[in-house]
Amino acid sequence: MQENKVDYHIHTTFSDGKSTPTEIIRAAKELGYDEIAITDHDNVGGLEEARIAGEAVGLRVIPGIELATVTEKGIGLHILGYRIDTKSEELKEFLSWLIQAREDRNERLLAVLRNMGYDIAMDEVELGQNGFLGKPIIARTLVKKGYIADEREAFSERILGSPACRAVKKDKPLASEAIRVIRGAGGTPVLAHPIQTRNIGDAGSEEFYKNIEEIIADLKKQGLKGLECYHPDQNEEQSLRFVDMAEKYHLHITRGTDFHGSDYAEACRTGVYR
Repeated sequence: MQENKVDYHIHTTFSDGKSTPTEIIRAAKELGYDEIAITDHDNVGGLEEARIAGEAVGLRVIPGIELATVTEKGIGLHILGYRIDTKSEELKEFLSWLIQAREDRNERLLAVLRNMGYDIAMDEVELGQNGFLGKPIIARTLVKKGYIADEREAFSERILGSPACRAVKKDKPLASEAIRVIRGAGGTPVLAHPIQTRNIGDAGSEEFYKNIEEIIADLKKQGLKGLECYHPDQNEEQSLRFVDMAEKYHLHITRGTDFHGSDYAEACRTGVYR
């Protein structure tokens, strides 16, 4: 059986990644990938560059996106969308709302950080190419200004993981709405990194698996088409549990590195897709 090297979860400088779409695609081609997807957070700004770069080097590039959502019970989920039509008017309107929600959150979050003694002004933050500002970019700014030694420290309970910062919420759409918009744009909605789901039991426990399966079953009714069974945060045992769920609910099985870095050669290997 032919094996394909794929990565269906990659972030670029158009959201909170450190590599441009062109850099990612050139590296992926050199590394022998057969197909990848660019899935920046809440925007599709880098997809045209990705399409052109893919055609130039002969690499299949799927237009994608990653959306932060919540269930009706308030459980946070990330929904990936693949093969979306970026010209969809409904998608454009939906993304405009998300951009405004993120901007509102960022202003409030920077104000909280300033009150905590981290003097960061909006004009000091190096935004993504599409004007995107997410927490990883704020973390990089904290490093640049000398407040912390590395980006991981920013997410400790002392800074972005503190109660004050965690209380600053971004308005998020319902997962069902994100699924509907992705499908309306001709796309395929997939639940990203299910092991990261919080407030449903300890990750990997039987309580967790019971609750995440209930969520997956409900999302299936709402139009979910796939499950990211292979992700760097999911070990082999966890991945196989998710494969079983995907097969049970007739969902596509996907894999991705969730890459955000500056050198795609360092992306966590996701193996092959048969």
